[in-house]
Amino acid sequence: MSYRIIIRPEAEADMTEAFDWYERRQRGLGEEFLAEVQTALRNIGDHPLHHAVLYKNVRRILTRRFPYKVFFFVEAASIKVIGVIHARRHQRVWKQRV
Repeated sequence: MSYRIIIRPEAEADMTEAFDWYERRQRGLGEEFLAEVQTALRNIGDHPLHHAVLYKNVRRILTRRFPYKVFFFVEAASIKVIGVIHARRHQRVWKQRV
C-alpha cells in the first residue's frame, strides 16, 4: 500500500528550528539534518506499521545521526507527522499535539 505523508505545521516548525540551530553551528549541517529526517520519512512511508505505538495511535522513528524523534500516526492511506522533536525534550511536547 502506498501512503501519502502529511507533515503538519508544528512538525514543519520543529524541522525549521532544528535546521536553523544546526546551520548556526556549522554551515551545511542543517542540510544534513534535513536529509536524515527525509530518510526517516521514507522509512515511515515504506513501513509505517513496523514502528510500535507509543501513545494512543502515535508511533515514532529515530533519526540515525541526529538525536531527534519523528512522531506520526497512520490514518487510512495517509501518514501524519505531528512532530520532529529533540530526544531530550519532555514527552509532553508531542503528546499535546495528539
